[in-house]
Amino acid sequence: MVEHDQIVCLCHSCKLLKPVVMARTRRYGAAVNGSTTQRTERSVIAFLAFIGILMAFGVDAALPAFDELSESFDLEARNLSPAITGTVYFVGMALGQVVYGVLGDRFGRRPILLIGIGVYALGALVSAIAPNLEVLLAARFVWGLGASAPTVLRMAIARDLFDGDRMARVVSTVAAVFLLGPIIVPIAGEGILLVGSWRLVFGAALVLASIAFVWTLRFGETLADEHRRTLRFGPFVEALEAVVRTSSTRWSILSMAFFTGSFFVWLGSAQVILDQVYDRDSQFTIFFGLSGVGMAIALMSNGRLIDRFGIRYLAVRASVAFVVVAAIGTIAAVAADGVPSLWVWFGWACVANALNMILGPMSSAIAMEPMGDKAGMASALLGLTQLGGGAILAAIVDARIDATVTPMVVGALVYGAAGLGCMVLAVRSPVTD
Repeated sequence: MVEHDQIVCLCHSCKLLKPVVMARTRRYGAAVNGSTTQRTERSVIAFLAFIGILMAFGVDAALPAFDELSESFDLEARNLSPAITGTVYFVGMALGQVVYGVLGDRFGRRPILLIGIGVYALGALVSAIAPNLEVLLAARFVWGLGASAPTVLRMAIARDLFDGDRMARVVSTVAAVFLLGPIIVPIAGEGILLVGSWRLVFGAALVLASIAFVWTLRFGETLADEHRRTLRFGPFVEALEAVVRTSSTRWSILSMAFFTGSFFVWLGSAQVILDQVYDRDSQFTIFFGLSGVGMAIALMSNGRLIDRFGIRYLAVRASVAFVVVAAIGTIAAVAADGVPSLWVWFGWACVANALNMILGPMSSAIAMEPMGDKAGMASALLGLTQLGGGAILAAIVDARIDATVTPMVVGALVYGAAGLGCMVLAVRSPVTD
């Protein structure tokens, strides 16, 4: 990473040392495609945010199409929820994390990301033309496998180019831009459904995949040759052990799993609560989008706070704030027999989700800080634990939601307390063990 260099030159005519500041264009990572093209911080943020939205499209775009999916495959008669199409997608994303992380550490970020985008496009294509439920679920799993590439490699790319507070600030900005997805994608899905079926919604992912493929080619490689790892089993185990034994990394990953589990309860049960508890199913897209606005606003202010206080200080304070908010929500839900007013529940959810999103980039930065030459493996384990562990934790709560919001808020309190404990251990640990 190159910024401003100060070069001191000697003027022989006056025999005085004159400091001359020579401003150079900022560059992050290696030159793109071996040329003199430079990556600006904004271009990195834009690229990482877009490939993140590519991943989220597979989830968010499908939400407005749940009713059509249920009718097309007679899911009600099979006693299945349309959410199963999202579940297999998440399973694919979780399982693909380690594979892409290891391959990204060996062969570089760009070629593995291109392969992942290709798998993503294949899964989206087969999903769009699936003749039966079995083919659809298999294709959604493949789609998730492809989506796991940008999920894990975008964090590794960020670690290749930045570190410390700067990485946390950049990742926060990326996450804020990424949160345009929950706002725009469901609305786009609704718009596509006005002129076509759910198949056209899934087919739209091919357009995004094409853009991501070309952009990845132009963005170039970020992993230096000297940091590439072999595929031999020994170095793999070494990298895995380093991630597990490094306290700050280990506890940060576990903390994020608990907070992600709480957020996944929102993703999996918000539509059910709006429908069964508040009878507002027709307004789900609006509420889902509004929650995304709140999260984006919180993340946009996160960078300045990180610059002022540092990620470790803020991570603990945000964790404490999450537990306090969860406790307030639990009290409000219990006092109203599990059914507080819609706006009390939704206001609580917006604040909790905003704090959750703020914690994500900081937890990731703390976890990745000691993993410079093992960024792919660390990012893979972070993603695997977030998605796999978070999905399991969320499923425990989702199964208990029926006619009240109590399970959601109590689950947030329990998971938040566990996440806070892990976060405290993470920030008290040395950067390296």
